[in-house]
Amino acid sequence: MNLKISALDFIQEVKTGNISAEDFVAKTMEQIKTMDDKLHAFLSVNEKAIDQAREVDKKIKSGRDVGACFGMPISIKDNICIKDSKTTCASKMLENFIAPYDATVIAKLKQQDAVFVGKVNMDEFAMGLSTEFSAFGPSKNPWNTECVPGGSSGGSAVSVSAFECIASLGSDTGGSVRNPASFCSTVGYKPTYGLISRYGLISYANSIEQIGPLTRTVKDTAFMLNLVSGIDPNDNTTIDNKNTDYLSDIETGIEGKKIGIIKEMIGDGIDSSVLSATKDAISKLESLGAVCEEISLEMVKYSVAAYYTITATEAGSNLARYDNLRYGYDFPLEGYEFNSYISKARRNFGPEVTRRMILGGFVPSAGHAGKYFLKALKVKSKLTKEINNAFKQFDLLISPTVPVLPFKIGEKIDDPISLFLIDINTVTANLTGKPAISIPYAISNGLPIGIQLMADSMNDKLLLQAAYALEQTVKLPEISI
Repeated sequence: MNLKISALDFIQEVKTGNISAEDFVAKTMEQIKTMDDKLHAFLSVNEKAIDQAREVDKKIKSGRDVGACFGMPISIKDNICIKDSKTTCASKMLENFIAPYDATVIAKLKQQDAVFVGKVNMDEFAMGLSTEFSAFGPSKNPWNTECVPGGSSGGSAVSVSAFECIASLGSDTGGSVRNPASFCSTVGYKPTYGLISRYGLISYANSIEQIGPLTRTVKDTAFMLNLVSGIDPNDNTTIDNKNTDYLSDIETGIEGKKIGIIKEMIGDGIDSSVLSATKDAISKLESLGAVCEEISLEMVKYSVAAYYTITATEAGSNLARYDNLRYGYDFPLEGYEFNSYISKARRNFGPEVTRRMILGGFVPSAGHAGKYFLKALKVKSKLTKEINNAFKQFDLLISPTVPVLPFKIGEKIDDPISLFLIDINTVTANLTGKPAISIPYAISNGLPIGIQLMADSMNDKLLLQAAYALEQTVKLPEISI
């Protein structure tokens, strides 16, 4: 059985009776068992997945209405709640936390007969970009197991790339879907802010994070977006997309579209092979009828500093609930007063979470808020204005997703600043609320390179059309695992 098929091909095969959902999910569970000792994509697996797929087959055979997923195996990042399942955020603090409710995206996918094969690895509380900061050990890149898969949604990207599922849901706060998508050669999508409900996503930085799909193809991403987007009464930041069908007209093409090449995202520090791939992608887009011109976004150089200041402040607030009284693990209360008890409990946070908690307590504090937090908000405001002006001139913006190739596990873990700077091309979309997508484009020395396209808010349909057009120009070698 071919586990390498796309979501849309899977649906067609099940519909026509060429394969059964049960057989496909069973084969997928075998793949997880075979591959995961080597790759460590999963933190937990759903032991009922095959039974759930069998129920979908029964619905099909009996002629009952079947959801659009037809038993499709999907993995879920472990910061998205599935009722009665562990949701750990890859942290010791939530190691035994059982979610009491479904996230909105999970409820929507259940209605469409998706089968969740398991919860996947991530950087602890989604703070990191290599999946090395998981309390349960790093995931490994299936293209080269000595390298990181990106993060924080590393487990999602690995599970899609290694055929341990057909699609995955991750979360993107500063590139945490697009970065691992680039590193693992999958499609990764960060939607317009508010397009997908965050209800049931364990918060890191509420004002900029979004749930997004990782898939094998752009059409699969559009399919997933159709299922999970839209207004949610449980999340007041959601916006009405008027039931847009993101799959329809996806093959429209990009002739006549104007594309801005972001100068600051192809400058100092970019790997030569990444730059070469980006220039080649621009040439391909021009051959499809697009007009590509360079544009300068001056505020991009300040975006990483602003991003980490704002997100650390929000993270410090969100992490305050982890006091070991409501969530946590057992150790005796005796011998501690309140503050020392909480301090001891929080020593079990990993180094990256600890760093951001300390930073998040410092930058908004009296005497420092004006120097740091308020300045970061001004950068965010100026960057948004700059981007909005850019979209008055251009339909889309292009850059490499990540300026470097996947690096070795352990290579940068003790150098947080160099890790932070890898986010330079992705944080802009989050700070400004714009949709962005990473498309697999090239393989250099056996390692993947992704190209990022960005569009104006609510122009997700146009973005997917452009991404599909670029995707059709690419023929990549198959992964060998």
